[in-house]
Amino acid sequence: MKKYNVAVVGATGMVGQKILEVLEELDFPIEKLYPMASSRSAGKTITWKGKDYMIEELKAESFDQDIDIALFSAGGGTSQTFAPEAAKRGVVVVDNSSAWRMDPNVPLVVPEVNPEALSKHENIISNPNCSTIQAVVPLKPLDDIYKIKRIVFSTYQAVSGSGVQGYEDLEKGIQGEANRFYAHPIAFNCLPHIDDFLDNGYTKEEMKMVNETRKILSRPDLKITATTVRVPVYYGHSESINVEFEKPFSSVAEIQDVLNHTSGIVLQDDPAQNLYPMAITAEGRNEVFVGRVRRDESVENGINFWCVADNIRKGAAVNTVQIALSLIENNLI
Repeated sequence: MKKYNVAVVGATGMVGQKILEVLEELDFPIEKLYPMASSRSAGKTITWKGKDYMIEELKAESFDQDIDIALFSAGGGTSQTFAPEAAKRGVVVVDNSSAWRMDPNVPLVVPEVNPEALSKHENIISNPNCSTIQAVVPLKPLDDIYKIKRIVFSTYQAVSGSGVQGYEDLEKGIQGEANRFYAHPIAFNCLPHIDDFLDNGYTKEEMKMVNETRKILSRPDLKITATTVRVPVYYGHSESINVEFEKPFSSVAEIQDVLNHTSGIVLQDDPAQNLYPMAITAEGRNEVFVGRVRRDESVENGINFWCVADNIRKGAAVNTVQIALSLIENNLI
């Protein structure tokens, strides 16, 4: 099997470290590894597969080296500056930031959902928002069969989605210390506020879910609304998803059967046994967990379901590595 030279940009961050972990777990075919980060981390050493690597300072010239794929997780500003530098040197970039997601020339990809979009890449591919990724995995097969008319998202998102600062706010808040990152205490609290507020009253996170879902499903006019909430959980985003279809379905069991046969989904749906997805059981797993599937009795063709995934794994690192593997498998690199 051919091996590839891979750069991990933002290698010392929370997601960057997880990408390195997932590359090893999924036995990614790497010939040479190039861990990169800002000048603050340059010169530090990381260990990967038993070998020590020195962190290289990220510069445009970094991509003059023999690099095939660059997995970026270093923030939107960094991506806007350096992803084009890598791309013009022939490096295929998979970017975790929001910088390129809504660019019409950049594929926004979840491999179980729209791998065909990869064929149109121009050396930059975008990884969707963590909350969007886990939602579209179950939504895609349902849309294919029943055609979705409207979606209502309500999310309950872990503090690790904010990075180290959010994680520390919860950890220290539990110990009685004042919050430093969030606008209000997150310990023993829920904040209906993720990212900045916009003029329409929604937050950026809410509009990301709306716009990214439309792009990934190739449904630009799909009616979607969202409320995103930060909750005192370390890892694992939970989502209540209400869907109205244009076409009827015969039973909840029919919907469950569709989901149960969808790649990347684990159906956990036995209320009698108190079996349903939870953040603490999704943590450390790569799949999307779905349960609490039930008919929405307020509309003709509607359902509700509960969806949980590890936001740092499937919501970031795992999806990034899966995109890179899909590029290789389909000879797109």
